[in-house]
Amino acid sequence: MPMVGQIWKPIDTGKKLELLREVVPHLQRLAIMVDVGFAQSVLEMGEVQAAARTFGIGVAPLEIRRAEDIAPSFEALNTQADALYAVGAPLVDANRTLINGLALGARLPTIFSNRGQVEAGGLMSYGASFSDLFRRAADYVDKILRGAKPADLPVQQPTKFDLVINLKTAKALGLEIPPTMLALADEVIE
Repeated sequence: MPMVGQIWKPIDTGKKLELLREVVPHLQRLAIMVDVGFAQSVLEMGEVQAAARTFGIGVAPLEIRRAEDIAPSFEALNTQADALYAVGAPLVDANRTLINGLALGARLPTIFSNRGQVEAGGLMSYGASFSDLFRRAADYVDKILRGAKPADLPVQQPTKFDLVINLKTAKALGLEIPPTMLALADEVIE
């Protein structure tokens, strides 16, 4: 992921919204779940809000700081959203089952940044390929072990991104995933 100072800059949030709009063409209001105690999440939330404005989509932030805030944030939403964009953070990852259960109960299609969320019942994810990042990290370790100075190695941005779709969740939400999107998916969970 691109670096901004010492904070990771999120991937293209506009691309994630485009993908979500393909599945939810009537998307007019987007709930954004964000751990406001995690700096990278706050940065990404701002980018999501800006991207949503360009698409003419209203936003409803669901600010959380601890696991106990998750269920009340859904209750406060009061069915005033067409989909949920969950900003990646340790708190969100640790509570993925709860978040996905509440989103499914509220009939909210979801988009995340990693496949683990989709395996836990989320609708879809789009984010940097962890296997590619790990392989590239191993290349760096190899260079360092061969004598390269870490300070001389460039910061690299991700070049491979994975789109993962959960058809079981799509069916439960009554959504039709376009065949073109299924063809683009790196993984389809059935």
